[in-house]
Amino acid sequence: MSDDARLREKLREEVRRVAGAVVDPEIPVLSIADLGVLRDVTVEDGCIEVAITPTYSGCPAMNMIAVEIEAALANAGLGPAKVKTVLSPAWTTDWMTDDGRRKLKEYGIAPPPKGTHRRLPFGKELVACPRCGATDTSPIAAFGSTSCKALWRCSSCREPFDHFKCH
Repeated sequence: MSDDARLREKLREEVRRVAGAVVDPEIPVLSIADLGVLRDVTVEDGCIEVAITPTYSGCPAMNMIAVEIEAALANAGLGPAKVKTVLSPAWTTDWMTDDGRRKLKEYGIAPPPKGTHRRLPFGKELVACPRCGATDTSPIAAFGSTSCKALWRCSSCREPFDHFKCH
């Protein structure tokens, strides 16, 4: 590998680290790396491009995330950068990191189980309460505090909670 290629790779890794640390404005305990929204970073001929994928098409947080990525890179002396939205393949909850799932649970949001981005159409979803851990839970509303979450209730501790929907 040439010195130029090594420098490009080092810059790419630093851009990925800085951009990946940007937090989701709707769920501030998650970085976009935790969430799996950060898709790719390319460095070509001195131009930096960061690719992000929304959790669902039309997610209102994406514009803010793009602005925050540009600001973070500029503040780190790495900008300017172009942030592009990539819609295909569509984001899936399987892209969330294990650390991201843990952070969601600690924040009081039931994380989606791994490997369930395609649920059975008639299967019952088993969601554990993030507060007490009970699985005797039921949905209250298809949407919670944001479109990517549903509102659930625990029959054991009687508390309502958000559940990050499987995609």
